[in-house]
Amino acid sequence: MTTTAYAATSRGAPLQPFTFEHRALRNNDVAMEVLYCGVCHSDIHMVNNDWGNSSYPIVPGHEIIGRVTAVGPDVKKYAVGDTVAVGCMVDSCQECDPCKQDDEQYCREGFTPTYSGVDRVDGQLTHGGYAKQVIAREEFVLRVPKGLDLSRAAPLLCAGITTYSPLRHWNVGPGKRVGVIGLGGLGHMAVKLAVGMGAEVTVISRSENKKADALALGAHKVLISTDEKAMEQAANSFDVIIDTVPSQHDLGPYTPLLDLNGALVLVGQIGSLGDVSSVPLVMGRRQVAGSLIGGIAETQELLDLCGEKNILPDCEIISINDINDAYKRLERGDVHYRFVIDMASLPAE
Repeated sequence: MTTTAYAATSRGAPLQPFTFEHRALRNNDVAMEVLYCGVCHSDIHMVNNDWGNSSYPIVPGHEIIGRVTAVGPDVKKYAVGDTVAVGCMVDSCQECDPCKQDDEQYCREGFTPTYSGVDRVDGQLTHGGYAKQVIAREEFVLRVPKGLDLSRAAPLLCAGITTYSPLRHWNVGPGKRVGVIGLGGLGHMAVKLAVGMGAEVTVISRSENKKADALALGAHKVLISTDEKAMEQAANSFDVIIDTVPSQHDLGPYTPLLDLNGALVLVGQIGSLGDVSSVPLVMGRRQVAGSLIGGIAETQELLDLCGEKNILPDCEIISINDINDAYKRLERGDVHYRFVIDMASLPAE
């Protein structure tokens, strides 16, 4: 199947129209027309090879909402016409202990990323959702609840599950006190989800500039991290803090905010943590932890929760022709809070 797409053909290259051949449908495959695709900051990192593992050409996109156009003969869960989704991974070994525990993102052999990965069967490069069609094995396709706004649902497949998974793992619910550091694409989803799960939510920000936005998103409080007195008064006041800041930063001001057995969970920063004092960790049985996206069952649980409670990201819908400008805007933080591509803007030929 010949598919039109937008791709980067070399490191840092602008995205441009691209055509490639999809694999023939396997017995357990689901083929879909891409309706909407979210734009994640990871897409920019991959195009720029910031993490050193990019393979070109890259067709980015791992926040995919689509409609089923064909299924392999062994597919049981989906039929032509169903509204479905694909997130950050399209395969895993399915045999190791994490995979069997529905934690495919921690597959011992490494999960297969939706794009710029290597297909486990034929060794070909995987391509993502900045394309007219996507094919994925049934086990990694998700059902989109009826009534969910399809134009805004795509970022749930990355920004949503990346923040939901640690909230779920650390048992966030009524009576829990959650802090959220950073109010970008990930942070605003952490706020909405934690509020939807019944927690008391505080946005932790360096300035007052985002206070109005934080409260509008549903946060109950805003804590200014540069206000030393306020930070001292907030000691021991959080059960979980979700840290969405993508760059290296000092964790020192935040660990004392955790109560006994509290967890500061990193979902944004990849790399060195710098100098982290063990004193507040040891003295309060606190922990600094990390979390990576979420498993398929957990992602379906997230979609169902968002369908039930109508929890959706705040999005700006763009045309595929605007993708390079969107990357520039994303790099300077000029988006509230996610871009989503209307893939009807991509010609079929």
